[in-house]
Amino acid sequence: MFTLIKLPYSSDALDPVISAQTLSFHHGKHLQAYIDNLNKLLPGSGFEGLTLEEIVSRAPAGPVFNNAGQILNHNLYFTQFSPEPKSAPSGDLAAQIEKQWGSFDAFKAEFVAKGVNIFGSGWVWLSSDSDGSLVITQEPGAGNPVTRGLKPLLTFDVWEHAYYLDFQNRRADQLKALWGIVDWRVVEERYN
Repeated sequence: MFTLIKLPYSSDALDPVISAQTLSFHHGKHLQAYIDNLNKLLPGSGFEGLTLEEIVSRAPAGPVFNNAGQILNHNLYFTQFSPEPKSAPSGDLAAQIEKQWGSFDAFKAEFVAKGVNIFGSGWVWLSSDSDGSLVITQEPGAGNPVTRGLKPLLTFDVWEHAYYLDFQNRRADQLKALWGIVDWRVVEERYN
């Protein structure tokens, strides 16, 4: 049985980028619903006892994949933020970003553009391949880069429930604001 992750910060700690009200709905209601749904779907599915990554990698499109994908995505999303973040990458990750994009600002600009340009709901991801090269992907719905054999490092949620209470229809503004709460220590740990 999967359970709701405990947030590593208080409900108002990310305000004004993510308000306590948005966090209450997004974490406490949306994510909890995906967990409840998956726990109901698992018995007899053939996916019992697997990790979220294993389920997302193996499940065909449909309810099990959608709910497991949303749980995995949200767990990675919520745990990459901090009220006292490390505001830029360093070490190997910073070097790889510099190598591939030329600068951290160029990387951020492409990441935001890809998030803005996802039609409808989904996720924008920074992931690495087995050689340590980085890739930005757009994943509709509950998509996750693990289905492509990639390691997810950083994600921004572009489902409206992630930002509408705080930013209304200004998706680009929300994506730009998220950089202020990304804890690059977490992202670097995922990369290394």
